[in-house]
Amino acid sequence: MINNSALQLWDRLAAKQLDPMFKQRITDGLNCSPFEAEAILQNVHDTYAAFFHCAPGLQPGQLSLQVVSIEAPPGPRLIHCPQILVTLTWEDPATDLVARKKGGVVALRRHRLVRVCHEAFQQGGLLTLEDLAYRLFNCGQRTLCRDLQALRQADISPPLRSTIKDIGRTLSHRRRVIQLWLAGQEYSQIAKTAFHCISSVRNYVEKFKRVALLQAAGFDLQSVAFLARLSQPLTQQYLALLKDKKAIQHRKTELHPPIKKHTPPPPQDQP
Repeated sequence: MINNSALQLWDRLAAKQLDPMFKQRITDGLNCSPFEAEAILQNVHDTYAAFFHCAPGLQPGQLSLQVVSIEAPPGPRLIHCPQILVTLTWEDPATDLVARKKGGVVALRRHRLVRVCHEAFQQGGLLTLEDLAYRLFNCGQRTLCRDLQALRQADISPPLRSTIKDIGRTLSHRRRVIQLWLAGQEYSQIAKTAFHCISSVRNYVEKFKRVALLQAAGFDLQSVAFLARLSQPLTQQYLALLKDKKAIQHRKTELHPPIKKHTPPPPQDQP
């Protein structure tokens, strides 16, 4: 009879790592206790950790993937865009097993999605939704769209090519930039948090201010979108953010329309 209890399952998965294999070999070869084997392993890590991370070639659980460079503009076809080779960590038992235990397969997929996107971005590359769906996770794009929506609701925005380069109908990252600005963050902080360049952040904020001024002047949704040169869905999101009660006071002040110096005062009621 095979016992497939959950506890034994996680123990078996945790055992399929290099550290347990090393400790087992030390225990068998030197006839020492598990405590002594753990102490030896810790000393090996303390001594050689820097060399492990700099070792040439792929580490266990890693893979190499060719992706579009972050320097590639959004206009040209992908075949004409510069590409680079990045190293992605597909399996990290130390964190993957924790995510799997807490939230199951969905949590593990989202955990890995965030990790590989950040790793590619840090190495100068950008993953696309197609890369994630067909080359890494072997699932449908709609599944990953639901994952990305859930992550963004939790204030986690993985750096994808579509968001960094403003490709497609990606409105949520613009909304996130404005939320951070309303909360009081400066352009440099927002750029670091939202994985955008400062010029893009400034452009989003300036358009948001334009929407605020047009709305205060009494224009309707279609007119605001037309005059601000924005899509109506994005304009609706900006208008909803104007009602955000979490915005700090000096940001609200910046959104007020300027008072013209030559505007005559309102007439006083005659007694």
